[in-house]
Parts: sequence; C-alpha cells; structure tokens
Amino acid sequence: MKFKTRLMVTFATIVLLPLVLSAAAFTAIGVSLLSSQPSYGLDEIDYLSMSESMQSINSQTDMAYQLLQSQSGEGTLEDIDFLRNFEQSRLPRHSYLLVRKNDEIFYTGNQEAAEQIFAKLPDYGHASGEDSASYYFGDMEKYVKQIDFLFADGSQGSLFIITRVSSLISRQLLVDMIVAIVIILVFTSIMLTRWTYKGVFLPIKELNLAMCKIKEGDFDYRLPKESKGEIGDLYRNYEDMRLRLKETTEEQMHQEKQNRELISNISHDLKTPITAVKGYVEGIMDGVADTPEKMDKYIKTIYNKANDMDRLINELTLYSGIDNNRIPYNYHRINVADYFGDCIEEVGLDLESKNIELNYSNLVDADTVIIADPEQMKRVINNIIGNSIKYIDKPKGVIDIRILDEVDSVRVEIEDNGKGIAAKDLPKIFERFYRTDASRNSSQGGSGIGLSIVKKIIEDHGGYIWATSKEGEGTCMHFVIRKYRELK
Repeated sequence: MKFKTRLMVTFATIVLLPLVLSAAAFTAIGVSLLSSQPSYGLDEIDYLSMSESMQSINSQTDMAYQLLQSQSGEGTLEDIDFLRNFEQSRLPRHSYLLVRKNDEIFYTGNQEAAEQIFAKLPDYGHASGEDSASYYFGDMEKYVKQIDFLFADGSQGSLFIITRVSSLISRQLLVDMIVAIVIILVFTSIMLTRWTYKGVFLPIKELNLAMCKIKEGDFDYRLPKESKGEIGDLYRNYEDMRLRLKETTEEQMHQEKQNRELISNISHDLKTPITAVKGYVEGIMDGVADTPEKMDKYIKTIYNKANDMDRLINELTLYSGIDNNRIPYNYHRINVADYFGDCIEEVGLDLESKNIELNYSNLVDADTVIIADPEQMKRVINNIIGNSIKYIDKPKGVIDIRILDEVDSVRVEIEDNGKGIAAKDLPKIFERFYRTDASRNSSQGGSGIGLSIVKKIIEDHGGYIWATSKEGEGTCMHFVIRKYRELK
C-alpha cells in the first residue's frame, strides 16, 4: 500500500472509528442505564432523562417533597413567605415551586418557566401516591413532583416541585462514557500502531538488516517477502542494487584474480627468453662462442628471444588498449572476396615455407560487403592461423579457410588438422592467458592472449566467434560478421 493511501486510511480511522465506537458505546450504556433504573411513576423515560439519572433527581427532591407533604394539612402551603423561604433554603439549585389554586397560578418561583409548563401539569387529584406523583416531561426536560391540598377557603390546590434536568449530567453516564472513550482510544491506538508497525517499521527494519548484510559483504541475503507501494519499490530497488553489487564484486574479484595471473604469466613468459638471452650473453663473454659460426648462432638466438619478448609486450599492450576501449577502430566498407583474397596471398607464402598446405574457398557473391577495420580483421586472421600453426602435430599440416554466405551475414571458418582441443578446455580457450597446457610450456611461443584478442575484436565488430574441435583430428574456428546493405 502506498504511503498516501496509508495516511488517508489512518486519518479516516482516527476520525471515524472513535466516533462510530463512541456512538455504539453511548447507545449500549444508555440502554443499560434506562433498563436498570426505576421509573418512579414517570409517564415516560427516554434518552433525555439520562442527562441525570432518575434516581439522582429523585434523591435530590425527595427530602423537599417529604417536608412539603407533611405541611400540606397545616395551611403553610398557601403561605407565600413560607414558600419563598423554603424554595431558597431547601430546594436544589435547578428547582422551583409552583402552587396552583383551582386553575390559576397562586405562586411560583420562576414565572416565565411556570407559564410554559402550567397547561401541561396534571389535574388536582391525579397524585394518589408517591410514585404516581412524579412526572417527566421529555419535550421540556422537566421533572415534576405533585402534592395536592385544600386552601383555607376550600379551593383545590396543587403544589409542584419542578426540576430542570437539561443542565445536569449523570455521573454514572459520565463515568461510563469516559471509560468507554478511553478503551476506544486505546483500541484505536493499538490497532493503528500494529498496522503502521507491520506496514512501515517492520519492512524498514528488514531493509536495515539487509543493508547491514551488504555492509558486511554478504550479497546473497534476500528480503523475506514482497511488498507493494513505496515499500515494494524500495524492496525492488534494494534487490536490483544487491544483484548489481554482487555482479560488480564478482567481476572485480575475477579481474583481481586475472591480474594476479597476469603478473604470474608475464613473469613466466618473460623469464624463459630473458634466461636464454642471459645465458648466451654469458657464453659470449666467457669465450664459449670461440668460432664465427658459434658467435653467429648465439647472436641470432639472442635476437630471436628479444623478438619474442617484444612480441609478448606488444600483445599485452594491444590487449590492454582494446580491453579499455583506448584503441580506435577505423571502419571501412570492405569487399569480402577482394579482402580475403589478399589475406590468403600474404599468409600463403609463410605457410608454404612451413610445409603447410592452404586450401581456400569463397562461396559468397562477388559484391558482398562488410563494415570492418581492415587492420584489426587481419590481426584476427593472423592470430587464428598462427595459433593453428603452433599446434599442428602432423607431418603434413593442412589449413582450410572457407567464406560462407549466411543470408544477412558472412561466416568465416579456419580449420586445421592439429592435435585438437579437449572438450573440457574448449569453452575456456577465449579467456585471457588461458592455455590448454597447464605447465605453460612456452617452447611453442605465444602469450596465451591471442584468442582473447580475437574474441574482443570480433565482438567489437558486432559479430560472434566460437570453436569446434576433436582431439587428434584438429580444430575449426568460426566467426560471423554482418553484411553491409545499402538503404533503399
């Protein structure tokens, strides 16, 4: 759930839930109070009477009622001074007296209020008992007690104790509602707290734990569950970051491993020619080369070993430049038939001198064109053929070069009849500094990065390369370059 929606739900819950529960609590408490209290002879009891319980109202006025009832036969109820004093000293603050003589008001402590309720008061003789002498006028919020008596002249009189209940608050109702509201607020707070904790704080806690794992270098820790909204976006961003960091770290570790191998391999590959150069130089210095023939042999050997070291350093420099994209490519439109025909002429003489047969076939149209860097593409062909020459172990070596049409691309196959490559080594031959001979015997020359340079150049041309091989029969290198087509 999104934070905006969560805030709206929280706001609605804070506002509406307490109101609904308070209304329900008020209804339940009201019903309980109304059903549990006596009626005291009232004609009707409704929710208005809960502003002060009937028992509380009756207890406040009962003493005054009893005193006045005891005075009903002594003529004191028609004594205005007595009624005024009694009203001031004995009646509750919200009560007043009304004395009716026949059908007129004889005395009242509140003329305006008495005129409003006078017409509704019960007739003389209606109060035949204590309970039947009590009335509640819900529409006017008045509680009334009636005492009937006779005036000295024989006129019918009724004394009414009238109490206003609208301004009073039932203590029981107040206590019950306070308890109910406290319970409602606590319940609402607990519910919202749990909901917020599960929806916000718990995911943040889990994310914090995951970040601690990242800090410790553990990139395999996954968040335990999915989520929606902003939290879900945060989870997904964390997962993307975790995978990216894991990939970057693994690449960095792999690169560091390769760098260590690089130092080791360079040391190994340079040590052999340097040792040879040093030995032959010492031989010349010690006078071992005491004839012109030996001197010439020693000097040629030193020269060849120096060339081997120079070639190794050049290859390392080239690979470093290509790997870091520091060598710009000079792409041109190249006619396939013409370009590979020239390459075959160049390598043919060298292969013939090494007693290796070269077979060439071109099966693409004469006007087929590719986009490539001629110099780097020639490096690809020379590296592959040079690699084949090193591993041909037959008395008569054979190298076949085929140019095939692949509709939208051109496939080049360079196959030899050398000793082949084991199936377990085949996927690794394009890795830098990888050699199939674990001892890294450099008697055959090479740095171990020739095929990795080939792979890099082909991929930078938008193509791809792979190899097939059988041990004892030979190896075939395949690479594909897309054709160039004019836009029509």
